[in-house]
Amino acid sequence: MLLEVLVVIVLFALGVLAIVDLQLVAIQQSSAAKSRADASFLANDVIGRMWLSDRNSAALATDFTTGGPQYALWLPAVVATLPGSAANPPTVSVVAITDPPGATASSRVTVRLFWKAPNEPVAEPAHEMTVVAQIR
Repeated sequence: MLLEVLVVIVLFALGVLAIVDLQLVAIQQSSAAKSRADASFLANDVIGRMWLSDRNSAALATDFTTGGPQYALWLPAVVATLPGSAANPPTVSVVAITDPPGATASSRVTVRLFWKAPNEPVAEPAHEMTVVAQIR
């Protein structure tokens, strides 16, 4: 009888450890999902700013590409929101698309965001989200 109780206690302890591990994984995945949602919001934010500005390809490239004045206004929000993005800054590129004659000129915008959670090993590469949009 004593042996049966010992076996039950061991099985119960293993079950509790499994539940604790499951909880840890759930917390990590929830944190990763929040970072992905934040990155998506930030990419859409800069693309929205582009839609509200002069949509000329040259103006977009001057104002919003990495290092431009509008990029500099957007960058602090990225650094404040995504962990580790100060060490891995985002990149924004604008490429003019040559459309058929008579079509509306447009630009292809690529926004790349990087982040790294504080609890991740240093050797691990940063997470990345790339958003591509076409602005006419």
